[in-house]
Amino acid sequence: MSRIGRKPIEIPSGVEVKVEGQTVTVKGPKGTLTRTVHKDMTVTVEGNQIKVIRPSDEKLHKSLHGTTRSVIANMVEGVTKGFEKSLELVGVGYRAAKSGNKITLSVGFSHPVEIVPDPGIEIDVPAPNKLVVRGIDKEKVGTVAASIRRIREPEPYKGKGIKYENEVIRRKVGKTGKK
Repeated sequence: MSRIGRKPIEIPSGVEVKVEGQTVTVKGPKGTLTRTVHKDMTVTVEGNQIKVIRPSDEKLHKSLHGTTRSVIANMVEGVTKGFEKSLELVGVGYRAAKSGNKITLSVGFSHPVEIVPDPGIEIDVPAPNKLVVRGIDKEKVGTVAASIRRIREPEPYKGKGIKYENEVIRRKVGKTGKK
C-alpha cells in the first residue's frame, strides 16, 4: 500500500471540510479551496481526519492514491497557513517595483515588464531585488512564480536573471583568449 496515501490527514481547528461525491471543499481562515478528485478515489471525513481510499491495487489506483492525499493535505495547509515562493533578481540594474497590485520588472529589456497577479495571488516586493509570491493554492503559487522566472531565466555564465531564493545556478567557465 502507498505509505503516503495510507496516512490520514488531520483537520486543524477552524477548518471545515465537505465531501460531495468527488468534489472536496476545504474552508479555513485564509479562504476556500475546491477540487474534484478522480472518480475512482473515495474521500471520507471521519471525526477530525480525512481518509483517501483506493478501490484496488492497479497501477493507476496506486499512483492516484498518494497524489490525491497530498493534494487534499496541501488544500488544508493552504487555507490555514498559505504558501509562498521567494524570487531574487540578480544583475546590474535588475529591479522590481510595485504600484497598486501591478508589478513592474526592469530586467535588461528595452522596456519594463508588467505583471498583474491572478485573483487569489499576492506578489510583494520587500526589496528592489526580491519578489515574494503568496497564496492559498500551492499549484497557483508555483505556476505564477515559474512564469515570473521564465521572463528572464538565470544564465550560466554570470548568473544574471530571475531565480528562486534557494536555487543554485550551475556556473560555466567563459571563453579564454589565446595568448
